[in-house]
Amino acid sequence: MDTYNVHVTIENKPGISDPEGDTILNDLVLKGTHKTVSKIKTAKMLKFTIKEKDKKSAQFKIQEICDELRIYNPMVSKVTIDVFDA
Repeated sequence: MDTYNVHVTIENKPGISDPEGDTILNDLVLKGTHKTVSKIKTAKMLKFTIKEKDKKSAQFKIQEICDELRIYNPMVSKVTIDVFDA
């Protein structure tokens, strides 16, 4: 079994409001700085370390864990799972 680092990124689907990102952007606009920034989206990242036989198994197991624990709402959230060698 090999060890993998797995990053799970949870963000809002397109069209779903992101008040936290909007607030950060509004602060930049009010300060008049960083005028080239036009949009900010926030996300939550979970970092797992897992032992599995291969990257595909690690990705499947982490997806299974995320679904089982209901750490995101599939109606409004998009989940990206990236697997890296440890």
